[in-house]
Amino acid sequence: MSSKNPLVAAVILNWNGKHWLEQFLPSVMASTYSNLNIVVGDNCSTDDSIEFLESNYPSISIIKNETNLGFAGGYNEVLKKVEADYYILLNSDVEVTENWIQPVINYLEANSSMAAAQPKIKSFYEKDKFEYAGAAGGFIDKNGYMFCRGRLFNTTEIDTHQYDYNSEIFWASGACLFIKAPIYHKVGGLDELFFAHQEEIDLCWRLQNAGYKIGYCSSSNVYHVGGGMLAKSNPKKTFLNFRNSLFLLYKNVSTSQLFFLFPKRFVLDFIAALQFALKGNFADSIAVLKAYYSFSNNLSALSVNKKNMKQSKIFIHNSFQKNNPTFYNGSIVWEHFIKGKTKFCEIIFKG
Repeated sequence: MSSKNPLVAAVILNWNGKHWLEQFLPSVMASTYSNLNIVVGDNCSTDDSIEFLESNYPSISIIKNETNLGFAGGYNEVLKKVEADYYILLNSDVEVTENWIQPVINYLEANSSMAAAQPKIKSFYEKDKFEYAGAAGGFIDKNGYMFCRGRLFNTTEIDTHQYDYNSEIFWASGACLFIKAPIYHKVGGLDELFFAHQEEIDLCWRLQNAGYKIGYCSSSNVYHVGGGMLAKSNPKKTFLNFRNSLFLLYKNVSTSQLFFLFPKRFVLDFIAALQFALKGNFADSIAVLKAYYSFSNNLSALSVNKKNMKQSKIFIHNSFQKNNPTFYNGSIVWEHFIKGKTKFCEIIFKG
């Protein structure tokens, strides 16, 4: 971009997360990057988060939203008021290392076509393992299922330096997302229909459809608690994940591709709902059905978003193609659940 030391804003979205701020803000404050502003955007917390920040961190900028707008809406509203060359969307339950910013900024500065990137994301509780939400960068399979280097579904790998190289990825995790600020606003930011979960994947997908690339920087390390805002077994999370996955596909995949893709996804999601029920997780099973109901109720709004995106000058191509190096032209469900593969390196990418 324009300078060797661009202005970076690390923006933490908070909702009743005083305990996370107490625990992890000290690591952010210890960051060695010199041209850094730290911002906390508050989603109308009802705990004493604001009082804690004002008393203990007077140098931090606080931007207050009048209501809880969710992850997507909350960030969009806050970032309207943040001036920077780069934004870092940082979860409140992330511990950073001292030199976590400079390597990613160097990587993005050296790649003009790259709009966003993530660091290596490891588990806070098991620091030798990758963390579920992002690991060493996200990919997508032919059925629209997301997976990561270092994480296939709920199976995470031990970090043995097997992914210690920078590379292009399909999506970067919203737990710690670096993005060029002008491009964030150019493509319209996060889609507020998602509320929370997978909205960063939608953003990365739209960035690629606009001709940009997404990257992974291995020399930056952070540690994520995971599930800090919503437990993994929570039926609400199940609902959001299944519904927003449908949102993702409908918005970003061509109509002709959807004709073949959606029937397969319906069958696979129905099997997942059945498995939840057989295991006694009836609330999760019902959440899958509710996801489809909510998806149908939002078709009109999704169609408008898709139409606007296609008509915009920033839409260049469909990134859901075999020639995309971050697209896996196979089924990750088949590879993991049927063939028993648990590591990314066991998945053979074919052009």
